[in-house]
Amino acid sequence: MSTVPWNTKELTIGELAERSGVPASALRFYERQGLIRSRRTSGNQRRYHRTTLRVVAFIRASQNVGIPLAVIGEVLGFLPEGATPTREFWVRASDCWREELNARIERLERMRDLFTECIGCGCLSFEQCLLVNPGDRLGEKGSGPHRLSSGAPA
Repeated sequence: MSTVPWNTKELTIGELAERSGVPASALRFYERQGLIRSRRTSGNQRRYHRTTLRVVAFIRASQNVGIPLAVIGEVLGFLPEGATPTREFWVRASDCWREELNARIERLERMRDLFTECIGCGCLSFEQCLLVNPGDRLGEKGSGPHRLSSGAPA
């Protein structure tokens, strides 16, 4: 259980790690990437404003749905410095990512369906499977899972 009083305005990196459940190493990485900010004490120790907890929660939730950190950083750029993500901010971020998430869902569904189709022969080989790649016609495209990544039927 956290020993940080609820009204503390600043947190050490250890307190932020404890409260957020994110390792200190990841917090330092987020800071190097410009996703979160800290101030330094005269002893060069990091101090994070308490609102950083909500920003870290936003980062983790975004990562959990597969949004890359670079894209998360772009959206966090819309947030004024020192401000916490609000409901309106979440809606705006969701609008920014809706198309990308829908495309990712479509790719995953296509992969699921193609894998199910290939299970029928039991070979699981995209180079030799007569059902998925008759005559190895995808071999002309070089190595790689062309049907899964391109979305075009073979």
